[in-house]
Amino acid sequence: MRRRTKINIKPKHVFITCIVLCICLILFSFRYREKLDPVKEAVGSVITPMQKGINSIGTYISDKLDNFRSINELLDENAKLKEQVNILSYENKLLTQDKYELDGLRKLYELDQKYIDYPKVAARVISKDTNNWYNVFTIDKGSRDGLAKNMNVLAGNGLVGIITEVHYNYSVVRSIIDDNSHVSGMFIKTDDTCIVQGDLQLIDEGKILATFINKDAAIKDGYEVVTSYDSSNFLQGILIGYISDIKLDANNMTKTAYLTPVVDFERLEEVLIITELKEPLMDEPPVE
Repeated sequence: MRRRTKINIKPKHVFITCIVLCICLILFSFRYREKLDPVKEAVGSVITPMQKGINSIGTYISDKLDNFRSINELLDENAKLKEQVNILSYENKLLTQDKYELDGLRKLYELDQKYIDYPKVAARVISKDTNNWYNVFTIDKGSRDGLAKNMNVLAGNGLVGIITEVHYNYSVVRSIIDDNSHVSGMFIKTDDTCIVQGDLQLIDEGKILATFINKDAAIKDGYEVVTSYDSSNFLQGILIGYISDIKLDANNMTKTAYLTPVVDFERLEEVLIITELKEPLMDEPPVE
């Protein structure tokens, strides 16, 4: 078998040949320009529509790529904005919570100043009964904090209730709106007494009862009721609420009125406990 002869052409010869050919074509086009016009027109009539089609396709693809790029940029920006919104929302919740806590502490401070003569301990409400009202609830302070049964509990502008159970690190409070609550009250302006009686049905209207008011008591709507001096467990002078709708009872001996508490028993978060117990009445001093 005969082997093919390998033709070896140097690149520079190919380059020179291409240059010469291009020069010849240029000279030829100048020399016979008029004769080549029909050919140019024929070629142009074929190529021009193709160029327009190619240009329109290229423009369409370029526009779509630009739109796709813009969509991706918007999605990235939207994701960043959502993250910023989440961060700002979280920070706003923290600020709102801090504000509520600050407001609560400010109210406790004002209440503390109102009854400054009594030693007090602050506590947080940690649980309550299943109804809508804080008639019986638990606080996060107990015997290790110096609390004892029958200590008075305050919030808002006055009396909440009394401690009924004390454990090592928590205590149970019964408020004045509970059905089992009876507090000896007194009208500041007249010194007439009454019994403030809890009523869980009536508290839905924002009221409880003030009963056993002397029929001759010169009281009016809006008068303040505080804890009485003759109460066995409640310290004297703690604001309970304001009376309204005074009516003479059927026995013509006593009056009954509604009492609007000064404490919001739908919302209780922090309370103050007076750590001083009322001294019981005794005929003789205890033997030591």
